[in-house]
Amino acid sequence: MSTIFTKIVKGEISSHKIAEDENCFAFLDINPLIDGHVLIIPKKEVDYLFDLDTDTYNQLWSFARKIAVAIEKSIPCKRIGVAVIGLEVPHAHIHLVPLNTMNDINFSKPKLHPTQEQLSDIAARIKAAL
Repeated sequence: MSTIFTKIVKGEISSHKIAEDENCFAFLDINPLIDGHVLIIPKKEVDYLFDLDTDTYNQLWSFARKIAVAIEKSIPCKRIGVAVIGLEVPHAHIHLVPLNTMNDINFSKPKLHPTQEQLSDIAARIKAAL
């Protein structure tokens, strides 16, 4: 059975896509910790990040770096935080979170609920910085 992330990659579920290549896909978290929170996933459906084959693992981190640079250029922040939790969706993924304080990457705090228009604007800003 496909994960929600696989359905996003296939276009079965809409997303605010930031970028993709042959192996990786980046999109906005729809319930972000902070504006500009992006998820980076391999297109290959693998549950646990450290179960990815070496090439896919390295490609994923290289892709994440490019997206992180674009986020930093387009979202006011001091740096980009990285989190790999992997319990919420059984599909390997990396969270890229713009940080101004340590609390910006606190996954126990209430999530934001931006409008589709707000998400579209944020995605456009990040894409323009790529």
